[in-house]
Amino acid sequence: MREFKEELKERIQEVEETIYGYLPEEEGYQKTVLEAMNYSMKAGGKRLRPLLMQEVCRLFGGSMEEIAPFMAAIEMIHTSSLVHDDLPCMDNDEFRRGKKSTWAAFGEDMGVLAGDGLIVYAFETACRAFQISSHPERIGEALRILANKTGIWGMIGGQTVDVELTNQAIPREKLDFIYRLKTGALLEASMVIGAVIAGADEASCRLVERAASKIGLAFQIQDDILDVTSSQEVLGKPVLSDEKNCKTTYVTLEGLEKAREDVARISEGAIQDIRALPGENIFLEKLAAMLVTREK
Repeated sequence: MREFKEELKERIQEVEETIYGYLPEEEGYQKTVLEAMNYSMKAGGKRLRPLLMQEVCRLFGGSMEEIAPFMAAIEMIHTSSLVHDDLPCMDNDEFRRGKKSTWAAFGEDMGVLAGDGLIVYAFETACRAFQISSHPERIGEALRILANKTGIWGMIGGQTVDVELTNQAIPREKLDFIYRLKTGALLEASMVIGAVIAGADEASCRLVERAASKIGLAFQIQDDILDVTSSQEVLGKPVLSDEKNCKTTYVTLEGLEKAREDVARISEGAIQDIRALPGENIFLEKLAAMLVTREK
């Protein structure tokens, strides 16, 4: 486990270097929004989505150069969702990853603009892959997946239902919908884009998407568990946020012990799907398993 943690740390550092290479220069009359965007991107985090994207691409023998713009893009989109989630009109959180949230540091108006800017700049960044790749059809398909999983059929669709049901009891089927779209969609995009850029066949892409869906659900349930069992010092953000905002979670519906059991079961299913793929990536398997035991 210690060796894996060291390897994970090294790969996260490599991913961060890749992402930082695509961040915009902070200059011009719009400098403030650029500063807010970069502040958000440099606030740390697990970098799970670009890391999963990279490792799936590697599993299928893909080009690390071609996947790099999409790695930066997916983290920009994920970060934009956090910037917007923290806003007073949403979760009203003043801290994120141990630092002031973007709106708390730059003002609510700039928080909105920074989140918007990151989403749009993400697609501008992803389009740079056209200049690198000899397979433009793969880039086009990856962009379609990115848009689909980000927008009304993906992350934003899930956020919509989540916001509408704040302060209300959420039935299980709608909670599953929220988790599948709000959290799962970007994880699915990350892993499937990695496969698409590497030239994986359709059957393999479907299996990757199934594994990613399970990882997304396990990840979100673990988030719910940590919200009631961890501390702000460990998580780097306020705990009991869901309780404060009167949100139904997997823990409130199923209980803490059942939630823990389901994280383990769902994560194991994801690992089995990954093992069924052609090739081998032990690091990817261990990364999926880590979701069960992560503490932040």
